[in-house]
Amino acid sequence: MKVYEYQAKSILAKYGVPLLRGVPVFEAGAAAQAAEGLSTSGPWVVKAQVHAGGRGKAGGVKIARSLQEVADISRAMLGAKLVTRQTGPAGIAVHRLYIEEACDIARELYAAILIDRSSQKICVLASAEGGMEIEELAEKRPEAIRRMLIDPLQAPGVGAFEAFSSELGLEDGERERFGDALLKLYEAFVHEDASLLEINPMVITRGGEVIALDAKLIVDDNALFRHPETAAMLDPQAEDRLELLARKSNLSYIDLDGDIACMVNGAGLAMATMDIIKLYGGSPANFLDVGGSATVERITAAFRIMLENPNIHAILINIFGGIMQCDIVAQGLVEASRTLNLKLPMVVRMHGTHEEEGHRILRESGLSFISAETMSDAAEKAVRAAREAAQ
Repeated sequence: MKVYEYQAKSILAKYGVPLLRGVPVFEAGAAAQAAEGLSTSGPWVVKAQVHAGGRGKAGGVKIARSLQEVADISRAMLGAKLVTRQTGPAGIAVHRLYIEEACDIARELYAAILIDRSSQKICVLASAEGGMEIEELAEKRPEAIRRMLIDPLQAPGVGAFEAFSSELGLEDGERERFGDALLKLYEAFVHEDASLLEINPMVITRGGEVIALDAKLIVDDNALFRHPETAAMLDPQAEDRLELLARKSNLSYIDLDGDIACMVNGAGLAMATMDIIKLYGGSPANFLDVGGSATVERITAAFRIMLENPNIHAILINIFGGIMQCDIVAQGLVEASRTLNLKLPMVVRMHGTHEEEGHRILRESGLSFISAETMSDAAEKAVRAAREAAQ
């Protein structure tokens, strides 16, 4: 789950990460008053709050030197589309702003913490060259980004981060303050169950302070039950509507641009199903994992979500009956099909527990399910059915 910059900073503040004061704004009329509450003379920085990087280049971060400028910039930003390299050409509508104190920047650094799955460790990244061009830096001069791996079972002390900071060519006081900030970021990352924490830029002011000027935080969805206050920060406007509906039904769903809808149990099997559809010349319309158990209600909810896509020409159901029993799935498919009056061709491959009973239920239902034995067979039939339906 992604949170906005101002939300991330409210979380980081609990760990003592050095930050500037700021106020979130949701209406342009409240912007000047919010800025005045921070400083009567300014300057201030008005930041668009969107789940995408590259805001500065796209005009989503602007300095205001008067309260009137704060009001004018806020009025122009709210409701506008912000287009960055991460949003794509469609852009993202801005519904929230963050008005923050300005500071006198002497140097911009970069810091990030993420999970390195290949080593099964936590990876800390840092660079002496932070700012808007970090993506270009990573591409052209990756050696400029330093890397430190940490065993999550062996908590490092501030000395480890100070030593790491020395690789950036910082002076003694800067190195100590940057190392201390990294330690606090690490503590926040671990305790908040984050999968990504990025500060770009982390700045050194002319007074020698180290400040997190930006904050990008992604929290592991699977850990949100431990962080109800973070879960409450979810912005439905920023989420894909179908993915939000799926989450409410305990389904894992991602919308894609193909025409063959997929309903599968297990993320690995779902990925393999999409791959084999592509292998046979088709295009999957979604990733949909119904999990380890399926009720009629969940299957019906899955069908409703898939059918929201007007481009679907066929449905491929690929079930491995382990804990989930094939006969229960078959009953759910039959009842959901009747409830929703499904007319699209449906290819069903089921193997595992109560497989024969499941196939019997489908055969005797009177509905036109297309049975498949193997994944190759299922993919070939689904691609053929989708092409015929599209004609």
